[in-house]
Amino acid sequence: MAVELTLPAVGTVIVTALVDSINPCAIGVMILLISTMLVLSHSKAKMFKVGLIYVIAVYLTYFLAGLGLTAFFYKIPLKVTEYISLIIALAVIVGGLIEIKDYFWYGRGFSLAIPASKVKTIEKYARSTTLIGVILLGVFVAAVELPCTGGPYLAITLLLARNFSIQTVYLLLFYNLIFVLPLLIILLLAIFGTKVHHIKEWKFKYRKYMRLAAGIIMILLGLLLMFIANGQINLG
Repeated sequence: MAVELTLPAVGTVIVTALVDSINPCAIGVMILLISTMLVLSHSKAKMFKVGLIYVIAVYLTYFLAGLGLTAFFYKIPLKVTEYISLIIALAVIVGGLIEIKDYFWYGRGFSLAIPASKVKTIEKYARSTTLIGVILLGVFVAAVELPCTGGPYLAITLLLARNFSIQTVYLLLFYNLIFVLPLLIILLLAIFGTKVHHIKEWKFKYRKYMRLAAGIIMILLGLLLMFIANGQINLG
């Protein structure tokens, strides 16, 4: 006999967003942007302005993408959604296993990372200090970061789509606020004098633990999707 449980939506969103926010991809691009700004300009006011615009661009891109996905999943018939949930659950679990692999063998074999072909484009956009250039950087990074961050976010949008309402919009806004929080912290640390190489050292030291945390959460999310698909767990 199946046991039915109800998990709090807010708690699930907070935990997932916290782990999703500390991924090496997003942090690495923010460090690159700050490093470039230090070379091109010694003005902390300009660095803060450019960095903040970048963070806002990432935030809005992720939020709009999440809102679109949630609305799309909501419109799909429930029976079809159940099959999609199982497929996405398996994909998220596989992604989680790859992330855990990087805890033990970082960089060996296949990894969830920004494609190497896109790195040069990111570096080119990072050298732009114009408003349009920084916005394009944020949008472009949000798109190419999906191999790193897409698994947890895809799972969350699918979960939230089961009860689409104004609360869902608030939860997505909240999720993405948590997601960009480390980027804001890194920006403020640089503004208040923390050396970029210290931030780089911190990222290098803890990146495998970021991967491990992301991997565990992704596997749990994948299992959660499976249990929700067969009605054993509800997201309340």
